Amino acid sequence: MRPTLLAPLAFAPAALAATLAVAQTIPEATPQSEVFPMEQVGHALAAPTPQAGRTAPSPQNAPPDDGQWTMPAKNYAQTRYSELTEITPQNVATLTPQFTFSLGVDKGEEAAPIVADNTMYVVTAWPNYVYALDLTQPGAPMKWRFFPNPSPASKGIACCDVVNRGGSVDHGKYIFNTLDGQTIALDVKTGRALWRAQLGNISVGETMTMAPLVADGKVYVGNSGGEMGVRGWFAALDESSGKLLWRAWATGPDKDVLIGADFHPFYASDRGKDLGVSSWPPQAWMIGGGNMWGWANYDAELGQIIHGTGNPGPWNQEQRPGDNKWTTGIFARDPNTGAAHWYYQYSPHDEHDYDGINEQLLLDMPFDGQMRKVLIHIDRNGYIYVIDRHTGQVLSADAYGPVNSIEGVDLKTGRPTMNPAKLTKVGATVRNICPTASGAKDWNPASFSPRTGWLYIGHENMCMDWQDVNVNYIAGTPYVGAVVHMKPGPGGNRGEMTAWDPVARKPVWADKEQFPIWSSSVVTASDLLFYGTMDGWFKAVNARTGELLWRFKVDSGIISQPISYRGPDGHQYIAVLSGVGGWSGAVVSGPVDPRDGTAALGMVAAMSDLPKYTTPGGTLYVFALAQH
Repeated sequence: MRPTLLAPLAFAPAALAATLAVAQTIPEATPQSEVFPMEQVGHALAAPTPQAGRTAPSPQNAPPDDGQWTMPAKNYAQTRYSELTEITPQNVATLTPQFTFSLGVDKGEEAAPIVADNTMYVVTAWPNYVYALDLTQPGAPMKWRFFPNPSPASKGIACCDVVNRGGSVDHGKYIFNTLDGQTIALDVKTGRALWRAQLGNISVGETMTMAPLVADGKVYVGNSGGEMGVRGWFAALDESSGKLLWRAWATGPDKDVLIGADFHPFYASDRGKDLGVSSWPPQAWMIGGGNMWGWANYDAELGQIIHGTGNPGPWNQEQRPGDNKWTTGIFARDPNTGAAHWYYQYSPHDEHDYDGINEQLLLDMPFDGQMRKVLIHIDRNGYIYVIDRHTGQVLSADAYGPVNSIEGVDLKTGRPTMNPAKLTKVGATVRNICPTASGAKDWNPASFSPRTGWLYIGHENMCMDWQDVNVNYIAGTPYVGAVVHMKPGPGGNRGEMTAWDPVARKPVWADKEQFPIWSSSVVTASDLLFYGTMDGWFKAVNARTGELLWRFKVDSGIISQPISYRGPDGHQYIAVLSGVGGWSGAVVSGPVDPRDGTAALGMVAAMSDLPKYTTPGGTLYVFALAQH
């Protein structure tokens, strides 16, 4: 038995209306008594010492804001923080659209618009159109467009919609990935392809959805496809030519993972020869997942590349006993050779689909009376990790959402303490596992303000029922082995925006949302926080209090990455893509049958009402104060 990923099922308008009328009822919310109090499961090696210094990124990883937005994360520290201050809590109510642009695609739009040299660049979901818009002209007309023509077959093997998380501009090139496994560099002046690198193999179910990281003459990319039994990898290309420089696999022998004499993991469970083989059943590592489809950092200060690894496959954990190295973890590597420096595994032997691909924010933070160079990782397993960037040691781990699958993290060993009552089994349905398979937060990155010292985390409040089933591997087909039904978490709201103090290790404020938050956020130096909702509201709230100050209804749900930039006229603009989809919005853009709760890997059970609130779309919106 296999669950439906994105089952092709088309409806005429009348039939769709009738189907929605009988769409399944959203399951009852998980009781509050099922989850652990945050204070009960959080752990740290030392008490907070905020007097030791102010939390902020280093200038090497977050240089002063020049008003542009050249990479999705804004900077290497991945703060998504804008120093622009023209739009304030006092005047944001007058924010109005300045221009819109139809993307010509009505699937899930997850990319960040990119702004460099008075030009805006946008890449769409499949078929991955790229548009360059002239910001110096009224209405921002097209300068050029590029159609990469990716293979149509890639559309049929993508796990969770045909999304793309954006591109970057560097040294006269706009660099992006296509769903069928290509990395492409375009000339920013003409839109002409300077090089193409074919890295993925769609015949085995391999795709690429991540935004490439461009740094110091190299382009870093990874693959998708863990739900198809695709073996994960992370690679570096030469920025000038597209030539492959190195590729590190997420499973297999040390020589494939690029583990050698320079590898010094902090915890004993990550030491040993060829653990990427011995921690799996024979040959299972070859189809074991660990894909890098999320976010990587170039730590310019310490001279390393930091990236996560995805879930092991299949989801049925009984078919792969062992820790399943090197999945659901994080690597620090040499940028030039890929050689691993250290590794930490968030979820050894992951059995709930808790990928480790979420973003890392690179910060200097007071801890135990001194400033430490840390990364903060907001994992899908429901815990926020503060990790020493030099060594990979976990300094603290705290729950930020509903959690009952993990009772806490043992900071002596680094290993999570699993809740026996929520371990999955073949032939048995385990109910009310929190968080759900998409995590307490999925791929959508948080932002950080050095003014407040807080993280702004758009996340989910969902749990699930899970039953393992045996599954056989067939290349290019789903390799999952679980039947999942998702449901709202305690309280019934399925989403939440949380301001989190990483030093005090606790939330400061939280705004509840009807649907899971699947968009990123951007926070500004005027203490405004912008984010979008799946039912199509683009919002500005006070970053210090969470008070809603402004909202605008767009044509479709928002699951993308908003930005703030300075236009050629010197004024501040806010830009965002609408276009619902992705895993959470598959019930709208899939198309999938809203009557089938197992569809989209169980997401439809919790989201079958979304088509009542929004429709497919694909539009760029750009806002500024009314007088402009």
